[in-house]
Amino acid sequence: MNKQLSIAAAVLAALAVPAAAAYAMDAKSAVDAAKAQGIVGEQGDGLLGFVKPSSDPALKAAVEEINEGRLALYRQAAAKNGVSVEAAGASAYSTVVQARLKPGEYYKPNGGGWLRK
Repeated sequence: MNKQLSIAAAVLAALAVPAAAAYAMDAKSAVDAAKAQGIVGEQGDGLLGFVKPSSDPALKAAVEEINEGRLALYRQAAAKNGVSVEAAGASAYSTVVQARLKPGEYYKPNGGGWLRK
């Protein structure tokens, strides 16, 4: 449990740091809008996924950019805590991401289908 809290704290601290690049903010805005529309949701592995197919290349790029950033954080947390990257992502999902879900947004627990909060 201590490792899970440590992973969550590291991820939460990194998520709280504002992005310096304007493109990163554009990606977040695009993903936030897609989450509100039910197109993108949060997965149990700590990454974003598509609830509905999208042909928008800018949205696909935004999701990929955010997922790459999250994976970098999960790699750091995993190395620091001696766990797998997958375990760090799942821990972040259960302790940080789920708590930030807004009503109406979609999430997908590991091994399950998409659910609406």
